[in-house]
Amino acid sequence: MFEIAPVDAGLIVAGLLLAFVGAAVSVYAVTLTGLLVGAGAGYALAPTLTGFLAVEGAVLSAVAVLGGAAVGAFLAYSGLSFAVLGIGAVVGGFLGRFVAGPLYAGGAGGLEGTLLLAGATLAGVAVGAVFGFVLTRSTLVFSTAFIGAAFATRSLTVASFEAAGSELALEPLLFDPVAPAFLGVFALGVLSQFGLFKLGYVTKLVALVPGARRWTASDDDN
Repeated sequence: MFEIAPVDAGLIVAGLLLAFVGAAVSVYAVTLTGLLVGAGAGYALAPTLTGFLAVEGAVLSAVAVLGGAAVGAFLAYSGLSFAVLGIGAVVGGFLGRFVAGPLYAGGAGGLEGTLLLAGATLAGVAVGAVFGFVLTRSTLVFSTAFIGAAFATRSLTVASFEAAGSELALEPLLFDPVAPAFLGVFALGVLSQFGLFKLGYVTKLVALVPGARRWTASDDDN
């Protein structure tokens, strides 16, 4: 019988929420994204702290996850516009790295390949950050749908962050963004979120949630 761990089930639910209603409840979506990213970063970095702290591995991992989640959520909540810019940069960097991947695999190895991957990643980060600054709402829609779909389809799992931490590498966190399952959830999420803004009664209900309509960008009324 197929079984799924509670933490994995929680990530799937959080991913679906981000993908389908993320931007409609902006401050909560950004906070949830910050929590997930912070928790993942804490889990990935936990192995590097083993030599500095005399704490049992499981306890250290739990503390690192909780600490990272708290810091990520707090930073995201306290600086919404900056957080959206950062989220856009993360997604842009991922896409830049993905686009450059086939070129690297095709033979651009060594220093040239490393520079290619780094340049493409940084270019993606810059483009994502610019979009996050100029088009906050649109960036938040696409970013939350992207990150949410990654967790909902298990393209990103606890094991992914564990591998990234043990190897001190980003490769375990890379996944195929053109996989049918991911693309399906991502596309439906984007359409759902843009649709929510077109339904007057939905936005009126969302406006009743404290902070949910906290926008700072120039495309708020588009």
